[in-house]
This record gives sequence, C-alpha cells and structure tokens, in this order.
Amino acid sequence: MATELRKLPLIAITMGDPSSIGPEITLKALSDPSLAGKCRPLVIGDITVLREALGFAGMPRLALHAVRDAGQARFEGGTVDVLDMGIVGASELEWGKVSPLAGDAAFHYVTKAIELAMAREVDAMVTNALNKEAMNLAGHRYSGHTEILAEYTHTQRYSMMLALGDLRVVHVSTHVSLREACNRVKRARVLEAITLAADACAGLGIASPRIGVAGLNPHCGENGLFGREEMEEIAPAIADARASGIDALGPVPADTIFSKALGGWYDIVVAMYHDQGHIPMKTLGFSFDRETGLWESVEGVNVTLGLPIIRSSVDHGTAFDQAGLGTANPLSLRNAIDYACCFALGRRGPTQA
Repeated sequence: MATELRKLPLIAITMGDPSSIGPEITLKALSDPSLAGKCRPLVIGDITVLREALGFAGMPRLALHAVRDAGQARFEGGTVDVLDMGIVGASELEWGKVSPLAGDAAFHYVTKAIELAMAREVDAMVTNALNKEAMNLAGHRYSGHTEILAEYTHTQRYSMMLALGDLRVVHVSTHVSLREACNRVKRARVLEAITLAADACAGLGIASPRIGVAGLNPHCGENGLFGREEMEEIAPAIADARASGIDALGPVPADTIFSKALGGWYDIVVAMYHDQGHIPMKTLGFSFDRETGLWESVEGVNVTLGLPIIRSSVDHGTAFDQAGLGTANPLSLRNAIDYACCFALGRRGPTQA
C-alpha cells in the first residue's frame, strides 16, 4: 500500500439495518471521489444486500470487494471494500420491513465494528441507522447504538453529541421517557455532560470553547416559579465546571440558546434531554421538498462522547418508507465520515493497516 494512503484514517462503516436505506446511502457516499483523499473506508455488512442495492441505486459500475479482515482491503477508486459478515442474504429480506433477521444482522455489524476499533484495527467507526424494534425482536435488548457502545466498550461516562456546521449539542439524557429525563437532571450528570462537551471541542481543535448550558423548565424556572432544577442542579453544575476552568455559561432558556449558538455565542450547547437537542438540530438539517416529495437534505452527525474509541453516525433513522427506491440522500453519512476522520486525525498516529 502506498505510503500516503496508509496515512489516511481507516474507518469502519456499518451497513445499518439491511432492510433500510443504509445499504443504498453507504454505496452513494462511498462513490464520491473526494472521499479517496480523506480516509480508507471499510464497510461492515452483507455483500449480497449491497449488490441488490447497487441495482436500484443506479450504480452498476461500482465494484464490491469482499474481505475477511481489514488487511485484505484494497482501497481502490471505483471499488467498495466489504467485510462480508455472511449473516443475511438479499433474498431473505423485504425492503422497508421490520425483521428480526435484519435486526440481528444490524446488531452484529455494530459489535464487529466495535471489536475492530477496540483492537485498533480501525481508527474509527461510523454507523448507519438500525431499527430498535427489529433489534429487540431479535433478542438484543438495547434502546440504541449508544447503549450498545457503552456496554461493549465498558464505558460508564458517555453522552450523545449532535453536530451540523457550527451547531453542536451534547445531551444530559437521551433514550428515556420525558418523566425519567427530568429525574436525570442532577448536578453530577450535568457537570459530566459539560465536561464531555469541553473534551469534544478539544478533539475538534476548538481552543477555549464557550459552552452554553440550557435550562430544563420554561424561562429557566423563573426563580422557582416553574421548577427548581435550574437553581438546585444546573446552576451548581455550571459553577463546578467554571471552578475547574471550563467556560460554561447559563442556564439559558432553551427557546433562545440554539439561536444564540448559531449566532456565535457558544461553541457547543448542553441540552437537558433528547428532544430539546434533537428538534433544533433536525429543523436546521432536514429539508423536505413538497413538490418532489423528496428530502432535499438530511444533514447532521451523531457522535458518542466519552468512549475509548471514535464513533460517529448518521443523524436519522432507517427511513423504511424510502428503502429500495433509490432516492435516499447520503449527505448525513458523508457528514459522519468527515467527523470520524476529523476526530481520528485529531488523536494523531492513525492505525497503519
């Protein structure tokens, strides 16, 4: 392998639920010639499913190269290297349908990528969407990628970060009920999220980041009128962070903090729960064309912070309604690959495969 190629980060990309848009957008993203100068991509999935996706995606000239391990990958233009797991065949699936077989396959793609990353055989992993119902029907009781990653990397201190351009959001809690999310707004956890946000900015090369911390209640509780979490949990956590040298600011009402972040007031925002952070991010990144009935853009990246490995992901679901049609937009996956490359290079000394 040429010396210059070996310097590029090696990125494992999971195919996602094989009945979803994952196979299609993987092929579309990896067909972009500009990717050749950024990384060495290795798809983790099933090659028969990818072959079928080549047809309806209209990409007959793109070649697939099956490998047993990362060392066999060629990383040649016009070819996608696939670590073929041999779990499921295209004939066993129906596009756009929840299937325990597909859920099981998607789960094992993820655990294989984690295995490679933990062994330092790849520099980072990028995940396509899996379907939580399908995965649980297959007997894998997890609420999402983040929880799988935490268990298989033996990580207790972690958080989800969403990113699109200069808007970055870290979450105090994610896949729990809204009632439980409110219960999780505790001083120690808020401080943990602020610290992870600061670490993420450092990994992206942002010096002295300004971290905006959202409130939980309307108007940040109005001094206890609408709730006391800001006074008793969030503000003390911000004070703890500032005492440790982190430039944390707030609490700031959630209905203005994201506009301020887009205006340059903050480098990253700490949101208190899943939808508080996801709604502004997806409003910014997702654009639907009424006339064509297609998504013009589906942008954004999901990054898991606090892990011993690098993991980024698309910021959308399996989109079963689009699966098998050839119309899926790969932009979020391209964004996720770019982020994985950025973090991998930031850690220095990429794996020499």
